[in-house]
Amino acid sequence: METSPFLGLRTVVYYVVDVAKARDWYAQALGIKPYYDTPYYVGFNVGGFELGLHPKEQTTSGLSGGVAYWGVNDVAAEWQRLIALGATAVSEAQDVGEGIIVATLADPFGNHVGLIYNAGFPNKA
Repeated sequence: METSPFLGLRTVVYYVVDVAKARDWYAQALGIKPYYDTPYYVGFNVGGFELGLHPKEQTTSGLSGGVAYWGVNDVAAEWQRLIALGATAVSEAQDVGEGIIVATLADPFGNHVGLIYNAGFPNKA
């Protein structure tokens, strides 16, 4: 069996203009409070992984605008809930093969948030 020096997703950082506003939105969207909350960084523990919010003016963004996909049990239900909280549609839910469902939304701050259901991937939550 091959091994990788990469241990898996640990932290996803979204860059936002208003950290406090983003903190409040994500606290509502995730249903949890941040474990780390400062004006220069806010961290949420989401099922053992970290979502970090970082002030946009303190960094430059990369060229690709990558998307992190967060595992959920029901993509359609989470899609609707996040839309109701102010997210906007980017790519609606689709089966990409073998029952894996993915969708992408934009949070109110312009970051893309991926949702994924994959019954074959171990649930960490």
